[in-house]
Amino acid sequence: MSRKTTFEERISIVEYATKDKHSYTETAEHFGVSYQQARSWVLKAQHGGYEALVDNRGHHKIQSELADLDKANLRIRELESQIEDQKLYVAFIKKYQELQRKG
Repeated sequence: MSRKTTFEERISIVEYATKDKHSYTETAEHFGVSYQQARSWVLKAQHGGYEALVDNRGHHKIQSELADLDKANLRIRELESQIEDQKLYVAFIKKYQELQRKG
């Protein structure tokens, strides 16, 4: 069931599981990867950001060759994800307070 994935696919997998609140099983089936791999990528992204999803095996660009633009784009995606999480949190709080007032 496992297959090779690109860096962009890993980011999509993590976002599918976290933003869309899908389980690891649903995510794994949707993208054709293993449950453990989907879980591993989500945990890596949560602890080390999207840069932790980079496959460092084999030939790859050295850190100085990764353009500042690439790093900035990753940071922007992380911050956008955090903003979305905050929006969901605020919406939940508002709904909870509304329900408390009613009942």
